Amino acid sequence: MLSCTESVQDLSALKKNRVAKEWNDASEVWVDFVRQGKDYFREELNNPGMLRLIGNVKGLEVLDIACGEGYNARILAGKSAKVTGVDLSRKLVEHAKSQEKKDQLGIRYYVSNSADLSRFPAKRFDVVTCFMALMDIEDYRGTISEVERVMSDNGRFLFSIVHPCFDIIAESGEIERTATYFGVRSEPEPWRMERLLRPFDTTSFHRTLTDYSTALHKHGLVIRRLLEPKPTRNASAKFPLLKQVRLRPHSIIFETVKDLCEKPGCGWPKIMGESNGDT
Repeated sequence: MLSCTESVQDLSALKKNRVAKEWNDASEVWVDFVRQGKDYFREELNNPGMLRLIGNVKGLEVLDIACGEGYNARILAGKSAKVTGVDLSRKLVEHAKSQEKKDQLGIRYYVSNSADLSRFPAKRFDVVTCFMALMDIEDYRGTISEVERVMSDNGRFLFSIVHPCFDIIAESGEIERTATYFGVRSEPEPWRMERLLRPFDTTSFHRTLTDYSTALHKHGLVIRRLLEPKPTRNASAKFPLLKQVRLRPHSIIFETVKDLCEKPGCGWPKIMGESNGDT
């Protein structure tokens, strides 16, 4: 049954979306991968860095874009944030909603294209997050435009992506410089790790750091902090594939805010929930 916020036209468009189909097909495998602690790049590398920059979210309205089955949304809700999650994959959202029925954390989930957040009013959210997913979103410019619209004036948008300057060689785990850095292109993303229930394929989109910076600037957001996270020595010892990430980055995290300084007498806004920790 469709909710009042999910039109027939919206769902028809989603069904035709290649990326949505790929993640729908892989949903059961992905839920197992995430919930059984098999994604140690998330647990030991990317999430710690992202959460450090996100900081205190107690009482804040948070939108988690590309929320998947809700893992990170649940972490944020556990930190007393008021969380809304959106994802293109209907099946992943179904898994998220099923877990929410058990946990009762107050998280609201929607099937939605992140480049069309029209269900939400302007300036609704204090913090918008996107954990390791913007490189999987085809219309990243539209997404950034919509994020700026739904952010409060003193809000923040934080997102992490696979570092576009480097590639992980699947067979060896080595991190090497990207062979062809310049240019925007879609790329097949084969998931072949032994810890998966079965292999699957998704699509990602290579863009340069300049591409992301230009899109942010065009839509009124400025980069406040960058972080290229590293695993701890203990994590690297426990998971050998992480050793390479102590030498070359696997990911990069952006913290952005609205550019309000085109207005006379502006100055930086008071930032909602910023971390005071050393990054």
